[in-house]
Amino acid sequence: MVFILFGLAAIVTILAAIELSNNADVLSGRTSLGGLFVGTVLLGGATSLPEVTTSISSVLIANPDIAVGNMLGSNMFNIFIIACFDVYYRKIRFFHSSIRGHLYTAGLGLILSTMTLIAMVSKLNIMLFGIGLDSFLIAIVYGIGMYVISIVSEGLPDNQMTDLDFDQKEVNNSKSRKTTSIRQAVLNFFLAAVVIMIAGTLLSIFGDKIAEVTGLGSTFVGSFLLAATTSLPEAVAVFIALRLRNINIAIGSILGSNIFNMLILMGTDIVYRKGPILSNVAPTHEITAITVTILSILVMISILRKHVPSSISYVIPSLLIIIGYFVATYLIFNGGI
Repeated sequence: MVFILFGLAAIVTILAAIELSNNADVLSGRTSLGGLFVGTVLLGGATSLPEVTTSISSVLIANPDIAVGNMLGSNMFNIFIIACFDVYYRKIRFFHSSIRGHLYTAGLGLILSTMTLIAMVSKLNIMLFGIGLDSFLIAIVYGIGMYVISIVSEGLPDNQMTDLDFDQKEVNNSKSRKTTSIRQAVLNFFLAAVVIMIAGTLLSIFGDKIAEVTGLGSTFVGSFLLAATTSLPEAVAVFIALRLRNINIAIGSILGSNIFNMLILMGTDIVYRKGPILSNVAPTHEITAITVTILSILVMISILRKHVPSSISYVIPSLLIIIGYFVATYLIFNGGI
C-alpha cells in the first residue's frame, strides 16, 4: 500500500508540473520577464517545492539524512536530466543556443554546492541565530547571487529553438497556449504550485516508510529514490519547455531549481533543533556533494563551448555527467545502506 500511495503522489506531482511548465511558457512569451528569469526564478522555485516540503517534513519526523539526501540528490538528478536531454537532442546543441546568463546561475550553483561540501567535511558545529553558521552563509551567498542574476538577466535576448524535429500539430499547440491570458496563467501557475507542495509532503512521509520497509537506509532513499521522485517536476518542466521550443526556460528551470534547493538548507536548519544539520548527517552525503560540484563544472563547460566540430564531441560533457551520476549512485548505495 505504501508503494501505491507513493506512486499516486508522484503522478499528481507530474501532472502539476506539466501545468506549471505550460503557464511558465505563457508568462515567458507574453511578458517582458524572459525565459531566463521565468525559468530560473519562477519555474525553478516552483518545481523545487517538493524538495522544500519533503526536506522540512523529513526533519520533523526526525530523519535529517532523508532531508539532506533529498536536497543534494535532487541537484544531482536535475543535472542528470538536462544531460540526458542534451544527448537526445545532440544535433540541436541547445546549450549553444542558450543565453550566457545561465552561466551565472550554474556558477552560483557550483559555489553553493562547494560550500555545502566544505560544511559537511569541516563540521563546524557553530550556531548563529538558532541555525548553523554554514547554512546562514549559504543563504547569504544565495541572496547575493540571485541579485547579480537579476541584474544580468535584464536586456538579454531570449533565444528560442527554431529547428527541433516536432510535427506541425505540436507547433500549433505551442502557439495556442500563448492565447491564455496573463492573469489566468498566474492563477494556474499558483494553483499547480500548491498541489506540488501537498504532493511533496506526502512523498516524504511515504518515502520514510519505504526506507523502513525495504531496509535500504535513509541516506540512499533520500539521495536516490526520493530525490529522483521529487525531481520529476523538473524533468517534466524541461520536457514540456523543449516541446514548446523554449530553451532558456528548460535550462533555467534546472539550474534555478538547483540553487533554490541549496536555500532549503537554511529552512531545514531552522526546523532542526539538534545543532547544524550539515554537521549531523551521514558522511555518505559527501559523495553526493562532490558529485554535484563536479557535474556543475561540466554544465558550465557545456554552456561555454560554442564552437565544437561534431555532435559526438559536443555531448562529451553530458556523457560524463550521465556516467558520473550512475557511479555516484552506486557508491551511495554501497555506503548508505
